[in-house]
Amino acid sequence: MTTHPVLAPVMLAQQSVKNRVVLAPMSRTSATLQGIPTAAMNAYYERFALGGFGIIITEGLYTDAVASQAYPHQPGLVTPQQVAGWQELAVKVKTHGSLFIAQLMHAGALSQHLSHTLAPSVVTPLGRKLRSYGGGDGPFPIPAAMTPEDIATAVAGYAAAAVNAVAAGFDGIEVHAANGYLPDQFLTEYTNLREDEYGGSVVNRFRIIAEIITAIRQAVPPHFIIGLRLSEGKVNNFTYRWPDGAVTAAVLLEEVRKVSPDYIHISGEGSTWEKLGAYAHGETLTGMAKRIVQRPVIANGGMEELAVAGRALTEGHADLISLGKAALANPNWPARVAAGEPFTPFERGMAEPFPPVQ
Repeated sequence: MTTHPVLAPVMLAQQSVKNRVVLAPMSRTSATLQGIPTAAMNAYYERFALGGFGIIITEGLYTDAVASQAYPHQPGLVTPQQVAGWQELAVKVKTHGSLFIAQLMHAGALSQHLSHTLAPSVVTPLGRKLRSYGGGDGPFPIPAAMTPEDIATAVAGYAAAAVNAVAAGFDGIEVHAANGYLPDQFLTEYTNLREDEYGGSVVNRFRIIAEIITAIRQAVPPHFIIGLRLSEGKVNNFTYRWPDGAVTAAVLLEEVRKVSPDYIHISGEGSTWEKLGAYAHGETLTGMAKRIVQRPVIANGGMEELAVAGRALTEGHADLISLGKAALANPNWPARVAAGEPFTPFERGMAEPFPPVQ
């Protein structure tokens, strides 16, 4: 048996978490075409709870039936049938002692599914669709610029989905404002060319995220966890970094502090936490988030390396770590750490989606 910082308990909002190991959200493209989770998906999530993960975050769940859905077999939190589909699983996950968090996702311009998409501005997305996501492999459609009414509809969709998450038995939600999806499209200069109150400065470009978090907080019980996921890299632009680096990060994180989410999850999209590393002044993005926002921070990217995870936790860069590929290879990763057992290496086939139910 071994002791490692990842196994130490931690408080998140008013909830006690048995360890600091989080299942990262990973798209599985495996729901029914009606967006309802399947038996295979239920077994998938429950195995991580059985394996000892302190927090389990779902794949991105679409938030409205207007323009948020990213791919054909994506699960949602919009209809009563979708809510019912998560209820039984939520009971199982929490019975095993894990917190269950629903990630709320609006694809914006990066939909593999919709032919008419909405985004901050009329900007053709970089890259191409992914055949594995059911959208063929052609270019993304050119989005329409969102009107103020469209923005209000999107914000209301997040709040309604959060209310549905409460009804489904989740412990909280995570607003997916990372990796190039709608909120990140507002944050990013080259996808947000707006000249109104949602464009221009970092403060204005963060506005929709602030409105989403505020609307959710007003709609859910006080104890319900509200998290926020951010990243620099995107699924269609791995190498992107914020202009002016730490300067932009500081301004953005000050806006995050004002809306005070219960945690911040920094995604290592296309890289690792160590490669994202420190800014020129020597501080990491996760460390800056921890210092400025004064809320628990989840670090992501390369955390399967115990030495890396240990440094992130003990040197003040983060409070929890999240695992993706390593979790797929080792659904009982926390138990293996505790027992001092070796890890199974990740193989590409482990990320294949389950056969979807029509």
